[in-house]
Amino acid sequence: MERIDSGVVLDVNGLSYEVLLPPCVDEKITAAGDENVTLEVYSVLNMEGNTGHYTFYGFTNAIEREFFEALISVASIGPRSAARAFSQPMSSIASAIDRGDHGFLKTLPGIGQQKARDIVAKLQGKVAKFLLIQQAPPITAPQIPDFADEALAVLLQLEYKRSEAEQMIRATLDSTPGITDAETLLAEIYRQKARLDVEQAKGVLEIGAS
Repeated sequence: MERIDSGVVLDVNGLSYEVLLPPCVDEKITAAGDENVTLEVYSVLNMEGNTGHYTFYGFTNAIEREFFEALISVASIGPRSAARAFSQPMSSIASAIDRGDHGFLKTLPGIGQQKARDIVAKLQGKVAKFLLIQQAPPITAPQIPDFADEALAVLLQLEYKRSEAEQMIRATLDSTPGITDAETLLAEIYRQKARLDVEQAKGVLEIGAS
């Protein structure tokens, strides 16, 4: 799974599929870090003349997907509008619908007064199970020293992905807390990477020998 600005790209049997993630779902995926994540996918067929293409929307469980389906059942809400509107925790949005809070719904991207009224008219009293959807835990990334920014810039120039570079920096600082400058940090990152490459090469040789 590859992260992109609007969601993720999934590789399925050699084919790549772009899956759009509503903001609150994206926060959950981010909070999961390196853990395995299973996505519930909702597909929409978009027709343009005689041709069509699918847009895929991803959710962390079936209940989230059902809430999305409920929201697009409102005549004035399309799939992209619904995905954008999930900028707040889904349970908070469900609670606002349940109590008829037009003011809160109007704060959601793309939802004005009329759409807020349409949502409440259609869904009020029908969102009980969505009130229990869990939100993403707050992300408290550990602070890194200022000199690590210089090392990060070098790694980015070397065409490492930002997420990969930041992970290497944090792992190196965790394992070698006495580092105090970018030059030493980069040297230690290289040493640890070289050591890992050697260990992986040995593993391949052992597998081949067996």
